[in-house]
Amino acid sequence: MNRFIFQGQPNRVLFGQGARREIRQELERIGCHTPLILCTPGQLGMAQEAASIFEGSARIFSQAQMHTPVTVTEQAMQLIEENTFDCLIAVGGGSAIGLAKAIALRTDLPQLALPTTYAGSEVTSVIGETYEGQKRTQKSPKILPEIVIYDAELTLGLPIDFTFTSAMNAIAHAVEALYSINGNPVVSLLAEEGIKAFLNALPVLMKNPEDVDARAEAQYGAWLCGTCLGSVGMALHHKVCHVLGGTFGLPHAPTHSVMLPHALAYTAPAIPEAIRRLQRCLNHEEPWTALYQLNLAWASPTSLAQLGMPESGIQRAVELIEQDAYQNPQPMNTEALTCMLLRAYTGAAPVIA
Repeated sequence: MNRFIFQGQPNRVLFGQGARREIRQELERIGCHTPLILCTPGQLGMAQEAASIFEGSARIFSQAQMHTPVTVTEQAMQLIEENTFDCLIAVGGGSAIGLAKAIALRTDLPQLALPTTYAGSEVTSVIGETYEGQKRTQKSPKILPEIVIYDAELTLGLPIDFTFTSAMNAIAHAVEALYSINGNPVVSLLAEEGIKAFLNALPVLMKNPEDVDARAEAQYGAWLCGTCLGSVGMALHHKVCHVLGGTFGLPHAPTHSVMLPHALAYTAPAIPEAIRRLQRCLNHEEPWTALYQLNLAWASPTSLAQLGMPESGIQRAVELIEQDAYQNPQPMNTEALTCMLLRAYTGAAPVIA
């Protein structure tokens, strides 16, 4: 067996229906009583429910945005400077959790995350912040939320189309973990289990989005896939999505959904062991084709054009992907990257270059 390093993540996870009712006890356990609750405008109702537990000692900032713009973080920081908060609660998906991470990076305030999607960001010490049209990532122990509460009831309002793209976002974490340069046998087991959990849950949710047991299984998959992302480095797929999201404002989860089959096909020649594992998980000789077919089965976008990407931006995207490139088993090649993005732009099926 090859030499490897495994570093576990030092966070506390509560999992189960109704677990959100333990927010106050969990924060009191670490000595916190006065939280700032962060959410998007669409999650304000859930944030208010969380605030009610604290009997007037909590405040809400409801302007979190996709891709964690620094300008929004600065607005939230002004509120923090004017008050005395001893912790943060993020209610929502990657937007709210990303904002909490950005604030924690600047203040070291403890975080409690209440995920309502399957993004998995809540169990990583990675943040991507957008400033002047570019999304940059960094890693720090300050960024990892100390407490995560998974309550499947919080995901029941997730629209069925976003349920799928959020799941694909999470699956992307596991797929890249299988061939990360920091990979190890433990993370590979988590990756396979996480993908399988989603593949079990998604057909049930397609028929009945209100099936709370299937929602719980999807959340279990999100936890495992997110843990993979938090344990190893990212590669081409995540670099592409960070560029497309930060520079062109494309929606986060659907961009992952469109790009995952193409990025996997690009890298496939260099990752035979990962491909064997994915063939087993997805029950298909070409895992990139299986993922593309999942998009079709869910009538989910298959092209960047559908997401608002301008064709004129492809050359700029390639330039940014090659700048500060994430380590990828298949080397970056300008012509191959351009072909990959052109196929993704039009919605063509992924192919090995």
